Amino acid sequence: MTLPDRINAAVRAVPSWVLYALAPLPAAWWFYLGFTGGLGVEPISALEHKVGLFALQLLIAGLAVTPLRRFAGVNLIRHRRAIGVVAFFYVLLHLLIWLVLDMSLLWSQIAADLVKRWYIIVGMASFVLLIPLAVTSNNWSVRKLGSTWRTLHKLVYGACLLGGLHFVILSKGFQLEPMVYMAIIVGLLGLRLVPKRRPMMARA
Repeated sequence: MTLPDRINAAVRAVPSWVLYALAPLPAAWWFYLGFTGGLGVEPISALEHKVGLFALQLLIAGLAVTPLRRFAGVNLIRHRRAIGVVAFFYVLLHLLIWLVLDMSLLWSQIAADLVKRWYIIVGMASFVLLIPLAVTSNNWSVRKLGSTWRTLHKLVYGACLLGGLHFVILSKGFQLEPMVYMAIIVGLLGLRLVPKRRPMMARA
């Protein structure tokens, strides 16, 4: 049995509910560190960054499912929807930390920040693109929308690009980490443009 086959067998043995059950644990740990002084002198900023970065990593993980299957033979399709839903949860949590803990729901100040810091608008746009994906990430929507469901869920491409751009812009100066994340996103999207190889015709 090849390595991809072993990975696929292990993946099939893990039900999707396990991912949903484990999803809140990183956030709970980071909140605990924030309340106990484990996130440094600016716990809210650190918490916001950790949650946002994890959300971006999850979006990238979801984006990697198709290339992994095409080019490495690793099939994570059965968990892609769960990865996407958990990613949306962390994007939403990232937004709520900014609105509630960082900005204290001071709407005039929030509006001023939206005008002054356009990376926030980019992040908001990414979040908005993810809303219809989260709402339709259920079996009923898949049946109801039919082929339109796949087209709708291509919005994740734009959401990932905007999420990566949000990270790049908010980083002060030239920072390698956000550039690497952006390069990975562009690379994964670029792999989707690689034409599928046609099966070789059997020789007579």
